Amino acid sequence: MSLEVKKIILPSAHFGGESSLPSIYQMSNVQYLSKSRLDEDDGLFIGYGQIPSIFPYRMQDLYDRAADLAEYIGVVLENRYLKAVFLPELGGKLWSLYDKAAGRDLLYTNVMVRPCNLAVRNAWTAGGIEFNCGMIGHHPFTCSKIFACETKLDDGTPVLRMYEFERIRRCVYQMDFFLPEDSKLLYARMRIVNPNREVVPMYWWTNIAVREDKHARNVIDAVETYNNANGCVGKNPVPTHNGIDITYPANNPTAIDYFWKIPDGARKFTSHIGEDGYGFFEASTSRLKGRKLFVWGQGEGGARWQKFLTADDADGRYVEIQAGLAHTQYECLPMPPLTAWEWLECYGAINADPEKVHGDWDAARAEVREKINEAVSGESLEKLLKDTKPMAKRAADKMICCGSAFGKLENLRREKAGEEQMCPHLDFGGIGDNEAAWAGLLEHGTLEIKESKEAEKPPRSWMLQREWTELIEKSADCHEKYLHLAAIYIAERRLRDAGEAIEKALAYRETATALFILSQCHRLSGNGELAADTALRAASLLPDDVSLVRRAIEMAYGTGKYDAIVSFYGAAPASARADGRISMYYAFALLKLDRIEDAEAVLYRDGGLAVTDIQEGEISITNLYIEIEKAKANKEGREFSENETDIPAQFEFRMFVSKKAKK
Repeated sequence: MSLEVKKIILPSAHFGGESSLPSIYQMSNVQYLSKSRLDEDDGLFIGYGQIPSIFPYRMQDLYDRAADLAEYIGVVLENRYLKAVFLPELGGKLWSLYDKAAGRDLLYTNVMVRPCNLAVRNAWTAGGIEFNCGMIGHHPFTCSKIFACETKLDDGTPVLRMYEFERIRRCVYQMDFFLPEDSKLLYARMRIVNPNREVVPMYWWTNIAVREDKHARNVIDAVETYNNANGCVGKNPVPTHNGIDITYPANNPTAIDYFWKIPDGARKFTSHIGEDGYGFFEASTSRLKGRKLFVWGQGEGGARWQKFLTADDADGRYVEIQAGLAHTQYECLPMPPLTAWEWLECYGAINADPEKVHGDWDAARAEVREKINEAVSGESLEKLLKDTKPMAKRAADKMICCGSAFGKLENLRREKAGEEQMCPHLDFGGIGDNEAAWAGLLEHGTLEIKESKEAEKPPRSWMLQREWTELIEKSADCHEKYLHLAAIYIAERRLRDAGEAIEKALAYRETATALFILSQCHRLSGNGELAADTALRAASLLPDDVSLVRRAIEMAYGTGKYDAIVSFYGAAPASARADGRISMYYAFALLKLDRIEDAEAVLYRDGGLAVTDIQEGEISITNLYIEIEKAKANKEGREFSENETDIPAQFEFRMFVSKKAKK
């Protein structure tokens, strides 16, 4: 058994840093559902814990689609049975898990680091196992470096510990991974701490990517599943629904989530088992009660998405099997004050009787349950969780890498306020550039930046927490004070207060950031045209700020300012004109102005327009192709049928459309 820190070299996009903007615009999330037609005894927290935006985090939306070799910090846990590779710089993702005895990968391992827009802060990477804490969706740190350090069990077994302070829930999550010498299972001891004196909504899902196999079956201990039926949470039977066996992921024609309804007393596990009876399984202690299957489906849109998430020449087909605190991802759970929630997961290979696995559903469940019990009983997992609690509350021996210092900052605030420290056994590093202004507020009572060059730049970070808001409100008057208060008040939907604050900020100094915040005040107050004009004015001050230009152009398009978009685009620097999303709105504007050929030229530029940050569920580039073809047909006097149109694969992102029958 060993723990080794290594350099991992992978083809990778350039992440490009974080957006300059406060993320106070509306957040879209495919998991946000609140309608339900469940039974009264299902008792789910549907709609609880939803957030309007990811503020105070800044978006990670400046990545490209390069494939240059890049170096990542890798942590390898290995014994004679398994080799596990973790990447702390990608949110602590378990990048790969290799079965040395069988010579087979247990997970779908992406061949490159290719971020796409599927997470709450935009950037997300497919493959491996991702650990999501805090709010509904792929978590804020999925493409960020988190803390990683080394400790050990009482018997000397090395432990990889990774952790972070999550700023919206104001909680700390900690993950301790270990691979004992003679173990065929990798263990993950999870711990979430709510250090606050109020209830917070809590969310956790472990997302496991496994290679799609048309003969593989997802076996779990369930006979019902929750799912999204036309925007409403409902239930259907397992294994057969709508005439197909949905436990075979490849049977599902379009993208869909199935949240298996695991009975309270049943063993908590999931598995993905091939035709030969070999596969992967995950099992946990009882707190992790939810299990899920996600598939991209067999349609052209699902295929395009999987291709989009990996190297252009790679087979990226995969499915996700997941484990969560709640039964579904449409809910959070209320976490009591001053509480720690802990559980233990394990991951490994399973060898089961293929005839039973791929036969009658009851027999399949019994066979997989038996094999998992032979590998690790529920009682032994619960005991191991209890026995390792002292380790989980001890300080680590050696730091591998540091995450953000907002946990350190929060502990400094608590110390100054005479409150208890969060998780004193965890080292939250030292104050850096992103946190320096807030440490200065604590120390000096002001956010003012006196260096003229720095004062013109957007803030390095934002804050949304009651205690910090009170400190800002009491601080010395300056541009920065009112800029931050305006963003906070918008996030809290205090629009009148936000408007007053941003006018005070602008009275001190007109900056692109202040104008952008003013545009959001106008937008949320229902004045879309003034909002768009103000956003374009902000973008004119920083025309090479891609995030800002994207938002301004989008707002202008939404209010029909097509001439303004064309004019702005024509004068924009090359960095903005090269961006796929900005160019897409420019093409839409050209189309609205009846410049069909010019719009089509943009669509096919450089072999086909790629909207790098196209969002999961978004079909705007698909619609652009359709609208251009419709306009061409109308101009030529031809009939046009969207259903009969063969959309080029590179523009087909409709996840919920079935595969067309071959002609």
